[in-house]
Amino acid sequence: MSESPVRVASIGMGWWSDVLADAVQRTRKLKIAACFTRSAGKREAFAKKYGCRAASSYEEILRDPEIEAVLNTTPNHVHLETARAAAEAGKHTFLDKPIAHTVADGRALAKACREAGVVLSVGYQRRRESHFRWMKKAIEEGKFGRLVQAEGNISRDREGQFEPGHWRYQADAMPGGVMLQIGIHYIDILEYLVGPIQAVSARTAQLVLPGDNPDVANLIMEHECGAISNLTASYASASEYYLMNIYGKEATAYYTLFDGLRILHRKQGPPRPVPCTKNDTIAEELDEFADCVRGKAKPEVDGEKAILSLAVIRAGVRSAKEGRRVEIAEILASDKE
Repeated sequence: MSESPVRVASIGMGWWSDVLADAVQRTRKLKIAACFTRSAGKREAFAKKYGCRAASSYEEILRDPEIEAVLNTTPNHVHLETARAAAEAGKHTFLDKPIAHTVADGRALAKACREAGVVLSVGYQRRRESHFRWMKKAIEEGKFGRLVQAEGNISRDREGQFEPGHWRYQADAMPGGVMLQIGIHYIDILEYLVGPIQAVSARTAQLVLPGDNPDVANLIMEHECGAISNLTASYASASEYYLMNIYGKEATAYYTLFDGLRILHRKQGPPRPVPCTKNDTIAEELDEFADCVRGKAKPEVDGEKAILSLAVIRAGVRSAKEGRRVEIAEILASDKE
């Protein structure tokens, strides 16, 4: 007899809630049973689209004994409030990155879930892309030799994508701007591939978008292994673009959105293509979440890992503001960051 799907509720009806809900429909391990957001129109539209119940309040969802877990896509600044309430109600949480705005809030959130004995899984689907999985395996097998350097770029055109007063444009609702919103994805990948980051030097600019948030950022990072990485993130570019190059003493991997993955071995001529099948990263992480709820797995990115990637971003925000190199330990030692 097949196991029943995990019954979940979606909260926060933004565009990403639909992305997750679409992925739920591609997996048989979860079922959306209810939804809630403060806008009655948005929750009714979501309920109609995905065949679930529109709850009149978040408390209604938390009281429902049939709801086992929450898919949380609320704005970042209410992650702690909403996830802690779910934990106290005994509901597991799949939380879209970042875990919170501050390390202190991230720790409080992770602690609430840990003490309640519920699963906390943080959505970092990009590390699951097949080209990054290939790189990780090759690194672990020693094919790169010593890692010495890495460079990444994650860019999107966000001009006109949101209304001028949207929270993504406001520093108090999205500290670090593009660094926190999309740069953190490639911070996660750089830590995944190259290893823990010790220090950050950063610069930011606001060039195109409204509000008071950076839409361009550059971070230079020092890894524990000695390698140096550089990451550029932009909301002000002409189009969507992704790049991740990993340089080792014996081999280098080159990845771009348009050219795919290539590998160059030392003294072996030009880089050759590496075939990588496009995989369903979001469905994969939701499948893993369901397995975690059923006690069959552990989250690949749990609260502790999510706190570390957030600490790198917070170090970048401080570095750009104060014009100095900032160690991650300084951020982790603060009760305000």
